[in-house]
Amino acid sequence: MYLVESKGGAIACMLLALFFLGTWPAILTLLERRGRLPQHTYLDYTIANLLAAILIAFTFGQIHKGTPEAPNFLEQLSQENFPSVMFAMVGGIVLSLGNLATQYAWAFVGLSVTEVMTASITVVIGTTLNYFLDGKINKAEILFPGVGCFLIAVCLGSGVHASNAADNRAKLNELPKTNEVEAGNELISFNGAFTSKGGLKDVENGNHFEEKAKAGNADFLVQLENRRAIKVFGKSTLIGLGITFFAGFCFSLFSPAFNLATNDQWHTLKEGVPHLSVYTAFFYFSVSCFFIALILNISFLYRPLLNLPKTTFKAYLNDWNGRGWAFLAGLLCGFGNGLQFMGGQAAGYAAADAVQALPLVSTFWGILLFGEYRKSSKRTYVLLAGMLFMFIVAVGVLMASAGHRK
Repeated sequence: MYLVESKGGAIACMLLALFFLGTWPAILTLLERRGRLPQHTYLDYTIANLLAAILIAFTFGQIHKGTPEAPNFLEQLSQENFPSVMFAMVGGIVLSLGNLATQYAWAFVGLSVTEVMTASITVVIGTTLNYFLDGKINKAEILFPGVGCFLIAVCLGSGVHASNAADNRAKLNELPKTNEVEAGNELISFNGAFTSKGGLKDVENGNHFEEKAKAGNADFLVQLENRRAIKVFGKSTLIGLGITFFAGFCFSLFSPAFNLATNDQWHTLKEGVPHLSVYTAFFYFSVSCFFIALILNISFLYRPLLNLPKTTFKAYLNDWNGRGWAFLAGLLCGFGNGLQFMGGQAAGYAAADAVQALPLVSTFWGILLFGEYRKSSKRTYVLLAGMLFMFIVAVGVLMASAGHRK
């Protein structure tokens, strides 16, 4: 079994995990914006995510010959470590629920703000729990000011979302009121477009537009709504924020649960039974993550959320449009989580929460690929810059607090 033992190796794992965990949300967002149903995408994603855990377990978990104190992956499968296995599986369940929720939050709140807010909530709650579980090996005088910076980023993220929503409403209101329909409690007008149960449609050309609009203007917003799978126009901004806060709460629990699985701080294992290795715990973690995602998403095929169209398992099997991208997202997430846990076992899980800086990567993809916040108001830009600045400071402080587990 290979173990990361140096502080430098742990930081290298965190940085690589940061890139992986910041990239996979952008891929799933891209598929949703192209119209692929999130139920189909998430089923593909979760299969690849489990495959990544299996690959890690049978490679890093089996590299060297095991010892009685540190058995290999296969040796641990037959040991009496049920309490630790349960902690790992609880961590997988809450992570799966959080990932599932964010898939819908991206449509309502946007990739950048969703990732910042969920990551900040994760750090504020999860890092505090990990600090005490790890026996305070991280420097509290450095760690908790970083947690405070994340908390400020949550508040700024809420401001960015509200300001950007107001900007979009202003852009849409500038369009000639050729068609007006009531959606919820709001009256929405579009240039040559109207809303229906199937979403927005172009009056003359069905669901297609003659020219692709530039990112940031009202026509672009109309085209995006027309094409995407999750329709958001006319829905309250509180729906997106509610989903985002729920996801952040779920994310805040998975790392402490994994910490308990690998270090047994509550002494639930029998005397003489070795702690679960990172690789064994990650395997059980990913198995539970897979099964909860499988159960929920198959049910969502037939009873979809947020007025999404119904589909079937046969339709999912035949839907190859974007399947390769969904598999790639699952692999990136799986390897990213594995690297995060490998680094956390060496340097402390509180410091490993620095990978929650993944919104910096997601924001880059969001602006580059999706044109988020293009042609927004000065107020939105000021709030966005403040949010990202606080995030950068928080990440640096969190990494500086890294300790070393004996």
